[in-house]
Formats: sequence, C-alpha cells, structure tokens
Amino acid sequence: MTKKVDQTASFMVRFNQKIFDEDGESKVQWRGKISHVQGGDEQSFSDFNDALAFMQQKLAKLTKEATKDKTTAQQEGILKKSLHMWKTIAQSGPKVLMDTLKDPKKQLTQIQGQISHLGDEIGEKVQIDQWRNASRSDFKKVKKSISDLADQIKKLNAKIDSISKKD
Repeated sequence: MTKKVDQTASFMVRFNQKIFDEDGESKVQWRGKISHVQGGDEQSFSDFNDALAFMQQKLAKLTKEATKDKTTAQQEGILKKSLHMWKTIAQSGPKVLMDTLKDPKKQLTQIQGQISHLGDEIGEKVQIDQWRNASRSDFKKVKKSISDLADQIKKLNAKIDSISKKD
C-alpha cells in the first residue's frame, strides 16, 4: 500500500506599481515580491516568469522530498506529472495577469461568473459598482492622514513624557 503524503505549498504575491516620466512620456512598471509562506523564502521580480520559476522550484523540491523512497525514474515521472499545470499557467497566466492589472473590475466580474456555480458562499458577488482605481489625489489624502496621525502621536507622546516627569 502506498503511503500518501499531504503537502501544502502556499505563495503570496505582492505587486507594486511605479509610475514615472521618461523622455516626456508617462510610463508604468510593475514589480513584485513572491513569498513561500511555509518556508519563508521570498524573491523580488519585475518579470512574472521569475515568480513562476520560484514557485516551480519550491513545488519540485516538495515533490522530490515526498518521493525520496522512489527510484530516480519514478521521481522524474511523478515530478513531470505534478508540474504539468505549469504548461497551462504559462500559456494563459500572463494574459490573465495583464487583463487584471489593466481592468481589475472587469476581471473580478469574470472570475465571479466562473465560480458562481460553486455555491452560495463562494459565489456571492462582491459589490463593485462603486469601485474605482485609486487616484493620485486618493494617495495624497492617505499620505496627509498618516502625516496628521503621526503629528498627533508625537503630541500625545510629549504629554505622556511631561506627565511621567511630574510623577
């Protein structure tokens, strides 16, 4: 009887958008960082293929560990089957990612349509009618709010220090 090994690999991907002017033309660059949640390893990337390669390496290592009692030929066969999904991701992933970055509202609607048959809880639609991308003025407001909060914290710390000195 073959012993089943339950392994989980979770990855967190964060993106950071940089908008800049070059030769009088506005440009945008997306960068990211991918983390292997269980192992704590992370890698920065500016090309999403690097993130995919990072995931493939981690998953291949897990598969090799789970099949260490198998022959080399068996390990290679299992590894090949376990990473077959990457062919699909390599073909469709970049387009899905770019479509999401260009129009997140539209992409969310499509994803919700695809999962709506999975049940009430997961298929419940997120209300996105009022959803819009953050503008530069939104970022300025948030920055101002953070600055105001920092000033208030400094004042509170000064009051606490003066009270502490009196005691």
